[in-house]
Amino acid sequence: MARLFNPIRLRLDRMGIALSALCAVHCVLSIVLVSALGLSGGFLADPDLHRIGLVLATLIAGVAIGWGALRHRMAAPFVIAMTGLSFMGGALAVEHGPQEAVLTIIGVALVSLGHILNLRQHRC
Repeated sequence: MARLFNPIRLRLDRMGIALSALCAVHCVLSIVLVSALGLSGGFLADPDLHRIGLVLATLIAGVAIGWGALRHRMAAPFVIAMTGLSFMGGALAVEHGPQEAVLTIIGVALVSLGHILNLRQHRC
């Protein structure tokens, strides 16, 4: 039965890494477009978009990394990913701009690292 769920967890980890990368690109791109082109940033700066991203990241990380932590008994991927989610949550508390981008990029990098470590533990 556990073998049946492993491909699902692996896909969730890969999806988490991809979403983390997409989030980092979004942060950098929105700052560049807003500052360089003088755009208002309407959609890019929409707080709801960031809240939805955090909810998705929390669900995917919680399931994939939590599941992995229970399976391989390693706390590091879980702790690192949850620290990253905390940075992402902290980014929602500051105004849209460079501070938010830095907090978010640190957060998504840590979440992605948690997924990578989780994948490596699967292969051991």
